[in-house]
Amino acid sequence: MDFLWESVLLIFSGVLLLRVAGRKSISQMTLAQTVVMISIGTIIIQPIIETSVWKTIVAAAILIGSLILMEYLQVKFNFIEKFITGKSKIVIEDGKLKTANMRKLRFTADQLEMRLRTNGITKISDVKMATLEPNGQLGYELMNDAKPLTVGEFKRLIGEMILQSPVQPAPQASGDIFQELKKGHSPPNSKDLH
Repeated sequence: MDFLWESVLLIFSGVLLLRVAGRKSISQMTLAQTVVMISIGTIIIQPIIETSVWKTIVAAAILIGSLILMEYLQVKFNFIEKFITGKSKIVIEDGKLKTANMRKLRFTADQLEMRLRTNGITKISDVKMATLEPNGQLGYELMNDAKPLTVGEFKRLIGEMILQSPVQPAPQASGDIFQELKKGHSPPNSKDLH
């Protein structure tokens, strides 16, 4: 019966410790974060098979503490961030593949094309710059001619068009139904109304 409350305690402490570690999906995790999370998962299962629940909780807390310390050091020191997390690598520049960087990353052209397609990009020549981020995501900037039109750009273009070709304002309709009479038109003949 002890294994029931131990399991509940381990799940509760695991959720609490992972909450302290921060919210990131697997695809957003760095290598160090992934290793710590896998280690915590392995450690949490051990006491159900063996006997030491408290040692497990302490070991998981140490792993989370070391993860938080590594993240803090990455914020403070750039060389530690570069060593632990890595930096973004350019895979496309001015519409051309950077094959040397792709080889270092062991990233194929097919994998790159798949990521581009999922972002709605159909031609490599439309990409001004693309980087493979440390978390595995693809960052990109499109060429000017391939970028979607933003509301701000649309307003600017419309403003320029209005300034270049002044439009004559349409005559405003008057709400005065007697305007015709005031201009000297004769009233309709009463015979025409029958």
